Amino acid sequence: MAEIGKGVTAGKLAINVQKRLTRAQEKVLQKLGKADETRDVVFEEMVANFNKQMGEGTKLQKDLKAYLAAVKTMHDASRRLQDCLADMYEPDWFGKEEMDALAEDTDTMWLDYHQSITDKSLQDMDMYLSQFPDIKARIAKRDRKLVDFDSARHHFTSLQKGKKKDEAKIAKAEEDLGRAQKIFEELNVELQDELPALWDRRVGVYVNTFQSLAGHQEKFHKEMSKLSENLNDIMTKLEEQRQIKKGATAASKTEDCAKSEGAIHNESASSAPKRSAPPPGPPPSRPPPRMTPSPNQQQQNVSPFEDEPSVHDTNTDSTTTTLQSAVTNGSDGELPPGFLYKVKAVHDYAATDGDELELKMGDVVLVLAFDNPDEQDDGWLMGLKESHWFQKKDISAKGVFPENFTQRV
Repeated sequence: MAEIGKGVTAGKLAINVQKRLTRAQEKVLQKLGKADETRDVVFEEMVANFNKQMGEGTKLQKDLKAYLAAVKTMHDASRRLQDCLADMYEPDWFGKEEMDALAEDTDTMWLDYHQSITDKSLQDMDMYLSQFPDIKARIAKRDRKLVDFDSARHHFTSLQKGKKKDEAKIAKAEEDLGRAQKIFEELNVELQDELPALWDRRVGVYVNTFQSLAGHQEKFHKEMSKLSENLNDIMTKLEEQRQIKKGATAASKTEDCAKSEGAIHNESASSAPKRSAPPPGPPPSRPPPRMTPSPNQQQQNVSPFEDEPSVHDTNTDSTTTTLQSAVTNGSDGELPPGFLYKVKAVHDYAATDGDELELKMGDVVLVLAFDNPDEQDDGWLMGLKESHWFQKKDISAKGVFPENFTQRV
Protein backbone atom coordinates (compact mmCIF):
# COMPACT_ATOMS: atom_id res chain seq x y z
CA MET A 1 0.00 0.00 0.00
CA ALA A 2 2.89 2.36 0.76
CA GLU A 3 4.42 1.69 -2.65
CA ILE A 4 1.09 2.36 -4.33
CA GLY A 5 0.73 5.58 -2.39
CA LYS A 6 4.15 6.67 -3.46
CA GLY A 7 3.31 5.87 -7.03
CA VAL A 8 0.10 7.86 -6.92
CA THR A 9 1.83 10.84 -5.34
CA ALA A 10 4.61 10.74 -7.86
CA GLY A 11 2.10 10.51 -10.69
CA LYS A 12 0.14 13.52 -9.49
CA LEU A 13 3.32 15.49 -9.02
CA ALA A 14 4.39 14.66 -12.56
CA ILE A 15 1.01 15.71 -13.92
CA ASN A 16 1.13 19.00 -12.04
CA VAL A 17 4.65 19.70 -13.27
CA GLN A 18 3.58 18.96 -16.82
CA LYS A 19 0.58 21.30 -16.49
CA ARG A 20 2.82 24.13 -15.27
CA LEU A 21 5.23 23.62 -18.14
CA THR A 22 2.41 23.54 -20.67
CA ARG A 23 0.85 26.72 -19.25
CA ALA A 24 4.20 28.50 -19.17
CA GLN A 25 4.86 27.51 -22.80
CA GLU A 26 1.41 28.69 -23.82
CA LYS A 27 1.83 32.05 -22.11
CA VAL A 28 5.16 32.57 -23.87
CA LEU A 29 3.64 31.77 -27.24
CA GLN A 30 0.74 34.17 -26.55
CA LYS A 31 3.09 36.97 -25.60
CA LEU A 32 5.16 36.38 -28.70
CA GLY A 33 2.01 36.44 -30.81
CA LYS A 34 2.48 32.91 -32.03
CA ALA A 35 -0.68 31.74 -30.29
CA ASP A 36 -3.99 33.54 -29.94
CA GLU A 37 -5.37 34.24 -26.45
CA THR A 38 -8.98 33.98 -25.46
CA ARG A 39 -10.03 37.38 -24.10
CA ASP A 40 -13.22 38.39 -22.24
CA VAL A 41 -13.28 42.19 -21.84
CA VAL A 42 -16.44 42.19 -19.72
CA PHE A 43 -14.99 39.66 -17.33
CA GLU A 44 -11.75 41.60 -17.10
CA GLU A 45 -13.74 44.69 -16.04
CA MET A 46 -15.42 42.57 -13.40
CA VAL A 47 -12.06 41.48 -12.08
CA ALA A 48 -10.80 45.10 -12.02
CA ASN A 49 -13.89 46.09 -10.02
CA PHE A 50 -13.33 43.15 -7.70
CA ASN A 51 -9.74 44.18 -7.00
CA LYS A 52 -10.83 47.78 -6.39
CA GLN A 53 -13.63 46.63 -4.10
CA MET A 54 -11.31 44.38 -2.12
CA GLY A 55 -8.75 47.20 -1.75
CA GLU A 56 -11.39 49.67 -0.55
CA GLY A 57 -12.85 47.16 1.89
CA THR A 58 -9.43 46.29 3.28
CA LYS A 59 -8.63 49.98 3.79
CA LEU A 60 -11.98 50.59 5.48
CA GLN A 61 -11.38 47.64 7.78
CA LYS A 62 -7.92 48.95 8.65
CA ASP A 63 -9.23 52.46 9.36
CA LEU A 64 -12.08 51.09 11.48
CA LYS A 65 -9.53 49.20 13.58
CA ALA A 66 -7.47 52.39 13.91
CA TYR A 67 -10.62 54.28 14.96
CA LEU A 68 -11.39 51.65 17.59
CA ALA A 69 -7.82 51.88 18.86
CA ALA A 70 -8.26 55.67 19.14
CA VAL A 71 -11.54 55.17 21.02
CA LYS A 72 -9.77 52.87 23.45
CA THR A 73 -6.98 55.42 23.87
CA MET A 74 -9.55 58.16 24.55
CA HIS A 75 -11.30 55.86 27.00
CA ASP A 76 -8.06 55.25 28.87
CA ALA A 77 -7.28 58.99 28.91
CA SER A 78 -10.81 59.77 30.13
CA ARG A 79 -10.54 57.19 32.90
CA ARG A 80 -7.21 58.60 34.09
CA LEU A 81 -8.65 62.11 34.03
CA GLN A 82 -11.71 61.05 36.03
CA ASP A 83 -9.50 59.17 38.50
CA CYS A 84 -7.35 62.26 38.92
CA LEU A 85 -10.43 64.39 39.61
CA ALA A 86 -11.77 61.82 42.07
CA ASP A 87 -8.44 61.73 43.92
CA MET A 88 -8.34 65.52 44.24
CA TYR A 89 -12.01 65.88 45.19
CA GLU A 90 -12.20 66.30 48.94
CA PRO A 91 -15.07 64.60 50.80
CA ASP A 92 -16.49 67.84 52.17
CA TRP A 93 -16.74 69.48 48.74
CA PHE A 94 -20.10 69.85 47.05
CA GLY A 95 -21.23 66.91 44.91
CA LYS A 96 -18.62 64.33 46.00
CA GLU A 97 -21.05 61.40 45.58
CA GLU A 98 -22.36 62.82 42.31
CA MET A 99 -18.79 63.12 41.03
CA ASP A 100 -18.06 59.47 41.81
CA ALA A 101 -21.26 58.34 40.07
CA LEU A 102 -20.51 60.55 37.08
CA ALA A 103 -17.02 59.05 36.71
CA GLU A 104 -18.49 55.54 36.77
CA ASP A 105 -21.15 56.41 34.19
CA THR A 106 -18.51 57.96 31.94
CA ASP A 107 -16.39 54.83 32.06
CA THR A 108 -19.42 52.64 31.27
CA MET A 109 -20.34 54.81 28.29
CA TRP A 110 -16.88 54.49 26.78
CA LEU A 111 -17.00 50.71 27.19
CA ASP A 112 -20.44 50.47 25.56
CA TYR A 113 -19.39 52.75 22.73
CA HIS A 114 -16.27 50.69 21.95
CA GLN A 115 -18.18 47.41 22.14
CA SER A 116 -21.04 48.66 19.93
CA ILE A 117 -18.68 49.73 17.15
CA THR A 118 -16.84 46.41 17.41
CA ASP A 119 -20.03 44.35 17.22
CA LYS A 120 -21.96 46.31 14.61
CA SER A 121 -19.39 47.92 12.34
CA LEU A 122 -16.11 46.07 12.54
CA GLN A 123 -17.54 42.55 12.69
CA ASP A 124 -19.83 43.25 9.73
CA MET A 125 -16.84 44.53 7.78
CA ASP A 126 -14.82 41.44 8.75
CA MET A 127 -17.62 39.18 7.53
CA TYR A 128 -17.92 41.16 4.29
CA LEU A 129 -14.19 40.84 3.55
CA SER A 130 -14.05 37.16 4.51
CA GLN A 131 -15.52 36.14 1.11
CA PHE A 132 -12.85 37.92 -0.95
CA PRO A 133 -10.00 35.40 -0.49
CA ASP A 134 -12.12 32.51 -1.84
CA ILE A 135 -13.33 34.51 -4.84
CA LYS A 136 -9.80 35.74 -5.51
CA ALA A 137 -8.56 32.12 -5.52
CA ARG A 138 -11.32 31.07 -7.92
CA ILE A 139 -10.48 33.95 -10.27
CA ALA A 140 -6.86 32.78 -10.31
CA LYS A 141 -8.01 29.20 -10.97
CA ARG A 142 -10.27 30.39 -13.79
CA ASP A 143 -7.27 32.16 -15.36
CA ARG A 144 -5.24 28.95 -15.19
CA LYS A 145 -8.04 26.90 -16.69
CA LEU A 146 -8.38 29.45 -19.48
CA VAL A 147 -4.69 28.93 -20.35
CA ASP A 148 -5.27 25.16 -20.23
CA PHE A 149 -8.24 25.57 -22.54
CA ASP A 150 -6.25 27.68 -24.99
CA SER A 151 -3.37 25.20 -24.88
CA ALA A 152 -5.67 22.23 -25.51
CA ARG A 153 -7.35 24.11 -28.34
CA HIS A 154 -4.04 24.94 -29.99
CA HIS A 155 -2.82 21.36 -29.61
CA PHE A 156 -5.97 19.93 -31.17
CA THR A 157 -5.80 22.42 -34.04
CA SER A 158 -2.14 21.62 -34.73
CA LEU A 159 -2.87 17.89 -34.89
CA GLN A 160 -5.71 18.46 -37.34
CA LYS A 161 -3.50 20.56 -39.60
CA GLY A 162 -0.57 18.10 -39.54
CA LYS A 163 0.51 16.25 -42.70
CA LYS A 164 0.55 12.92 -40.96
CA LYS A 165 -2.69 12.56 -39.07
CA ASP A 166 -2.87 10.22 -36.16
CA GLU A 167 -6.54 9.69 -35.50
CA ALA A 168 -5.93 8.32 -32.02
CA LYS A 169 -3.95 11.40 -30.98
CA ILE A 170 -6.54 13.66 -32.56
CA ALA A 171 -9.32 11.93 -30.67
CA LYS A 172 -7.37 12.18 -27.42
CA ALA A 173 -6.66 15.88 -28.01
CA GLU A 174 -10.30 16.50 -28.77
CA GLU A 175 -11.29 14.77 -25.54
CA ASP A 176 -8.76 16.85 -23.56
CA LEU A 177 -10.06 20.02 -25.22
CA GLY A 178 -13.65 19.23 -24.26
CA ARG A 179 -12.64 18.52 -20.67
CA ALA A 180 -10.62 21.76 -20.38
CA GLN A 181 -13.42 23.79 -21.93
CA LYS A 182 -15.98 22.37 -19.51
CA ILE A 183 -13.89 23.10 -16.43
CA PHE A 184 -13.17 26.63 -17.61
CA GLU A 185 -16.76 27.44 -18.52
CA GLU A 186 -18.10 26.19 -15.18
CA LEU A 187 -15.78 28.50 -13.28
CA ASN A 188 -16.35 31.35 -15.71
CA VAL A 189 -20.14 31.20 -15.45
CA GLU A 190 -20.08 31.09 -11.65
CA LEU A 191 -17.80 34.11 -11.41
CA GLN A 192 -19.75 36.08 -14.00
CA ASP A 193 -22.80 35.66 -11.75
CA GLU A 194 -21.02 36.34 -8.43
CA LEU A 195 -18.75 39.25 -9.29
CA PRO A 196 -21.46 41.73 -10.41
CA ALA A 197 -23.60 40.82 -7.36
CA LEU A 198 -20.63 41.33 -5.04
CA TRP A 199 -19.84 44.66 -6.70
CA ASP A 200 -23.41 45.90 -6.15
CA ARG A 201 -23.42 44.69 -2.58
CA ARG A 202 -20.63 47.09 -1.60
CA VAL A 203 -23.06 50.06 -1.45
CA GLY A 204 -25.22 48.38 1.17
CA VAL A 205 -22.16 47.39 3.18
CA TYR A 206 -20.83 50.95 3.22
CA VAL A 207 -24.24 52.35 4.10
CA ASN A 208 -24.72 49.93 6.97
CA THR A 209 -21.19 50.46 8.27
CA PHE A 210 -21.26 54.25 8.36
CA GLN A 211 -24.92 54.49 9.34
CA SER A 212 -24.28 52.22 12.29
CA LEU A 213 -21.13 54.14 13.19
CA ALA A 214 -22.96 57.48 12.94
CA GLY A 215 -25.81 56.17 15.09
CA HIS A 216 -23.46 54.98 17.82
CA GLN A 217 -21.53 58.25 17.68
CA GLU A 218 -24.72 60.30 17.97
CA LYS A 219 -25.94 58.28 20.94
CA PHE A 220 -22.57 58.36 22.64
CA HIS A 221 -21.98 62.09 22.22
CA LYS A 222 -25.55 62.93 23.24
CA GLU A 223 -25.27 60.98 26.48
CA MET A 224 -21.72 62.17 27.04
CA SER A 225 -22.94 65.74 26.55
CA LYS A 226 -25.41 65.24 29.40
CA LEU A 227 -22.66 63.95 31.66
CA SER A 228 -20.46 66.89 30.69
CA GLU A 229 -23.32 69.25 31.50
CA ASN A 230 -23.74 67.58 34.89
CA LEU A 231 -20.01 67.92 35.53
CA ASN A 232 -20.17 71.59 34.63
CA ASP A 233 -23.09 72.11 37.03
CA ILE A 234 -21.19 70.40 39.85
CA MET A 235 -18.14 72.57 39.23
CA THR A 236 -20.28 75.71 39.07
CA LYS A 237 -22.00 74.94 42.37
CA LEU A 238 -18.67 74.05 43.96
CA GLU A 239 -17.28 77.44 42.94
CA GLU A 240 -20.41 79.18 44.26
CA GLN A 241 -20.03 77.45 47.61
CA ARG A 242 -16.36 78.38 47.68
CA GLN A 243 -17.23 82.02 47.12
CA ILE A 244 -19.90 81.84 49.84
CA LYS A 245 -17.45 80.29 52.30
CA LYS A 246 -14.83 82.81 51.27
CA GLY A 247 -17.27 85.65 51.97
CA ALA A 248 -18.24 84.12 55.31
CA THR A 249 -14.58 83.77 56.23
CA ALA A 250 -13.91 87.38 55.29
CA ALA A 251 -16.90 88.51 57.33
CA SER A 252 -15.70 86.45 60.27
CA LYS A 253 -12.25 87.98 60.01
CA THR A 254 -13.78 91.45 59.85
CA GLU A 255 -15.83 90.72 62.96
CA ASP A 256 -12.77 89.36 64.75
CA CYS A 257 -10.84 92.45 63.73
CA ALA A 258 -13.60 94.68 65.07
CA LYS A 259 -13.61 92.77 68.34
CA SER A 260 -9.86 93.08 68.51
CA GLU A 261 -10.01 96.81 67.96
CA GLY A 262 -12.69 97.02 70.63
CA ALA A 263 -10.40 95.18 73.01
CA ILE A 264 -7.58 97.59 72.17
CA HIS A 265 -9.95 100.47 72.82
CA ASN A 266 -10.90 99.05 76.22
CA GLU A 267 -7.32 98.39 77.24
CA SER A 268 -5.78 101.58 75.87
CA ALA A 269 -6.58 103.50 79.08
CA SER A 270 -4.19 101.31 81.06
CA SER A 271 -1.65 100.09 78.52
CA ALA A 272 -0.51 100.84 75.00
CA PRO A 273 -1.51 98.38 72.21
CA LYS A 274 1.14 95.97 70.97
CA ARG A 275 0.78 97.06 67.35
CA SER A 276 -1.14 99.53 65.25
CA ALA A 277 -2.16 99.87 61.63
CA PRO A 278 -0.97 102.96 59.72
CA PRO A 279 -3.75 105.53 59.29
CA PRO A 280 -4.80 106.62 55.82
CA GLY A 281 -3.39 109.87 54.42
CA PRO A 282 -5.47 112.88 55.55
CA PRO A 283 -7.40 114.85 52.94
CA PRO A 284 -6.80 118.60 52.53
CA SER A 285 -9.00 119.42 55.52
CA ARG A 286 -6.78 117.09 57.56
CA PRO A 287 -9.44 114.98 59.30
CA PRO A 288 -8.29 112.65 62.06
CA PRO A 289 -6.85 109.28 60.90
CA ARG A 290 -9.23 106.34 61.16
CA MET A 291 -8.31 104.66 64.37
CA THR A 292 -10.44 103.97 67.41
CA PRO A 293 -9.74 106.57 70.14
CA SER A 294 -9.07 105.53 73.66
CA PRO A 295 -11.50 106.38 76.47
CA ASN A 296 -9.14 109.13 77.71
CA GLN A 297 -9.09 110.53 74.17
CA GLN A 298 -12.89 110.75 74.21
CA GLN A 299 -12.34 113.37 76.90
CA GLN A 300 -10.14 115.39 74.55
CA ASN A 301 -12.32 118.47 74.89
CA VAL A 302 -12.03 118.51 78.66
CA SER A 303 -9.54 120.99 80.15
CA PRO A 304 -7.11 119.84 82.87
CA PHE A 305 -8.96 122.34 85.10
CA GLU A 306 -12.41 120.94 85.81
CA ASP A 307 -13.99 124.37 86.15
CA GLU A 308 -12.45 125.71 82.87
CA PRO A 309 -13.80 125.26 79.30
CA SER A 310 -12.10 123.05 76.60
CA VAL A 311 -9.33 124.34 74.41
CA HIS A 312 -11.50 123.49 71.39
CA ASP A 313 -14.10 126.01 72.43
CA THR A 314 -12.82 128.67 70.06
CA ASN A 315 -15.88 130.84 70.40
CA THR A 316 -14.49 132.66 73.50
CA ASP A 317 -10.96 133.95 72.98
CA SER A 318 -10.80 135.45 76.44
CA THR A 319 -11.39 132.07 78.09
CA THR A 320 -8.54 130.48 76.09
CA THR A 321 -6.22 133.34 76.94
CA THR A 322 -7.07 133.00 80.63
CA LEU A 323 -6.37 129.24 80.47
CA GLN A 324 -3.00 129.73 78.78
CA SER A 325 -1.98 132.26 81.43
CA ALA A 326 -3.05 130.00 84.26
CA VAL A 327 -1.00 127.09 82.92
CA THR A 328 2.03 129.22 82.18
CA ASN A 329 2.02 130.80 85.65
CA GLY A 330 1.73 127.40 87.40
CA SER A 331 4.74 125.91 85.45
CA ASP A 332 7.36 128.06 87.26
CA GLY A 333 9.03 128.59 83.93
CA GLU A 334 9.82 124.84 83.34
CA LEU A 335 7.21 124.33 80.62
CA PRO A 336 6.89 126.06 77.21
CA PRO A 337 4.49 128.93 76.70
CA GLY A 338 0.94 127.85 75.97
CA PHE A 339 1.36 124.46 77.66
CA LEU A 340 -1.95 122.70 78.33
CA TYR A 341 -1.28 119.09 79.32
CA LYS A 342 0.80 116.05 78.53
CA VAL A 343 -0.05 113.10 76.29
CA LYS A 344 1.75 109.85 75.47
CA ALA A 345 1.93 108.38 71.94
CA VAL A 346 0.25 104.96 71.81
CA HIS A 347 0.91 104.51 68.05
CA ASP A 348 3.65 105.51 65.66
CA TYR A 349 2.76 108.37 63.36
CA ALA A 350 4.75 109.32 60.26
CA ALA A 351 4.47 113.02 59.47
CA THR A 352 3.16 113.72 55.96
CA ASP A 353 3.63 117.48 55.99
CA GLY A 354 6.23 119.99 57.21
CA ASP A 355 4.05 121.32 60.01
CA GLU A 356 3.34 117.85 61.47
CA LEU A 357 5.04 116.20 64.42
CA GLU A 358 6.62 112.76 63.99
CA LEU A 359 5.59 110.34 66.75
CA LYS A 360 7.01 107.11 68.06
CA MET A 361 5.05 104.97 70.43
CA GLY A 362 5.96 106.00 73.98
CA ASP A 363 6.89 109.59 73.13
CA VAL A 364 5.64 112.14 75.73
CA VAL A 365 4.28 115.26 74.06
CA LEU A 366 3.59 118.62 75.66
CA VAL A 367 0.28 119.82 74.22
CA LEU A 368 0.34 123.53 73.39
CA ALA A 369 -2.41 125.97 72.58
CA PHE A 370 -2.71 127.13 68.95
CA ASP A 371 -1.53 130.73 68.37
CA ASN A 372 -4.72 131.16 66.32
CA PRO A 373 -7.50 128.87 67.54
CA ASP A 374 -9.21 129.13 64.14
CA GLU A 375 -6.31 127.20 62.59
CA GLN A 376 -6.94 124.07 64.66
CA ASP A 377 -8.50 121.15 62.72
CA ASP A 378 -10.90 118.87 64.48
CA GLY A 379 -9.05 115.87 65.94
CA TRP A 380 -5.58 117.44 65.73
CA LEU A 381 -3.42 118.94 68.50
CA MET A 382 -0.38 121.19 68.60
CA GLY A 383 2.54 119.89 70.61
CA LEU A 384 6.25 119.60 71.33
CA LYS A 385 8.11 116.52 72.39
CA GLU A 386 9.00 116.74 76.07
CA SER A 387 12.50 115.35 75.51
CA HIS A 388 13.24 118.02 72.93
CA TRP A 389 12.00 120.82 75.21
CA PHE A 390 14.06 119.69 78.19
CA GLN A 391 17.20 119.32 76.07
CA LYS A 392 16.99 122.47 73.92
CA LYS A 393 14.19 124.61 75.35
CA ASP A 394 13.32 125.30 71.69
CA ILE A 395 9.64 125.76 70.88
CA SER A 396 10.25 126.01 67.12
CA ALA A 397 10.19 122.18 66.85
CA LYS A 398 6.49 122.07 67.66
CA GLY A 399 3.99 120.57 65.22
CA VAL A 400 0.48 119.20 64.84
CA PHE A 401 -0.35 115.51 65.38
CA PRO A 402 -3.49 113.33 65.46
CA GLU A 403 -5.06 113.32 68.87
CA ASN A 404 -6.33 109.75 68.61
CA PHE A 405 -2.74 108.48 68.35
CA THR A 406 -2.17 109.54 71.96
CA GLN A 407 -3.61 109.29 75.44
CA ARG A 408 -3.59 111.69 78.39
CA VAL A 409 -0.98 111.18 81.12
